[in-house]
Amino acid sequence: MGQVIAISSGKGGTGKTTLCAAVGSCLAAEGKRVLCIDADMGLRNLDISLGMADLAPISFTDVLCQRNSLRDATPHPEIQNLYLLSAPALERPESIHHQQFGAMLEAAREQFDYCMIDSPAGIGAGFRLAVEFADRVILVAVPDPASLRDAAGTADRLRLIGRQDLRLVVNRVTSRLFRRLHWTVDDIMDETGLPLLGIIPADERVVMAAASNTALIRYSELGASLGFLHVARRLMGRRVPLLRI
Repeated sequence: MGQVIAISSGKGGTGKTTLCAAVGSCLAAEGKRVLCIDADMGLRNLDISLGMADLAPISFTDVLCQRNSLRDATPHPEIQNLYLLSAPALERPESIHHQQFGAMLEAAREQFDYCMIDSPAGIGAGFRLAVEFADRVILVAVPDPASLRDAAGTADRLRLIGRQDLRLVVNRVTSRLFRRLHWTVDDIMDETGLPLLGIIPADERVVMAAASNTALIRYSELGASLGFLHVARRLMGRRVPLLRI
């Protein structure tokens, strides 16, 4: 039985879409069968981070309405075992039947090792849809006090709706900033009340890969790409040290 993992954040701009795409790509490269679902309706761009911007993937509402099945999910052109369901272009999250969405995810557990959901930021209807049926939730924050507080507040709301398996990834970290803030890994966990799944260094190659319509792991094996690979391996149960920034 596969796992459904929602990627979310307390506010926008933390890099959750990049993390969803990169970790999903790394899991597939490690031999796992992976389905990525863009649930950020209205701001869908998971295809860009995956290097699939020139394709026309079916949306998850096509599956909900039985116009297509999960087996029709769009395969990645270069990475085996990696598939995408996009967000619908014109529908709003309030119009999605939650139980149908949950049934689709249950079917995904049977057909894939991992189902990665790119959730909208915040705590609105789209967020609730993305996290309601997840087995675990990864919260993405950037290294500033406001973002970490937002992650802690979002974690509290997730616990109220029964989500208990929560992890934190801190994105776009620089050693200079950590030194100036006098922060340690323990400080971050204390601030958010969340176990730390990974630290991702700031890396301009993330933007360069997206601009060239290339999945990050095919663009580079260093920097952020290596950090995402470590996160993927931890999700698989391997003991991998935190990336040194």
